[in-house]
Amino acid sequence: MSGGGQGRKPRRPYLLRAMVDWISDNGETPHIVVDATVDGVRVPPQYVKEGKLVLNIGASATQGLHLGDDVVEFSARFGGVPFPISIPVWAVLGIYARESGEGMIFTDSEGEPPPGNDGPGGGTDGDKPKGPPKLSVVK
Repeated sequence: MSGGGQGRKPRRPYLLRAMVDWISDNGETPHIVVDATVDGVRVPPQYVKEGKLVLNIGASATQGLHLGDDVVEFSARFGGVPFPISIPVWAVLGIYARESGEGMIFTDSEGEPPPGNDGPGGGTDGDKPKGPPKLSVVK
C-alpha cells in the first residue's frame, strides 16, 4: 500500500501531461514557464529574461515533444534556427493556455523536492503544503 513519501512518484510530470492534453483538447496553445537557472536546462540563452523563459509547447511549435517523468524534451525553432530543448521537470514552474490564460502554477509540494533543496521549507517527505496552492495568470 501507499506509505509516506518514500517510493511515491512526484505529481508534477503527471499534472504537466494532463494540462497539455486539456489545453490542446480545448483548441488552445500550451505554454510552459521555465526556470532557466536550474541545472540541466538546455534552452537558447539569448531568450532567457530574468532567469525565466516562456515556451510554446503546442504541436505546431515543437517536433518530437516528450513529456517524461524526469525531463521535457523537444526541438523548436528560434529565429528560424532549430534548437534541441531539454528541461528537467523540476524546472517547469507552470503551464497555461496562451489564449485564455488558464493554467497551473507548480510548487515543490507536487512530489519530492528537487535534489539539493535545503533552503527554507525544504522539510521532510510527507509534510503537508502550507495553505492552498496559489494560481495566477502568467503572461
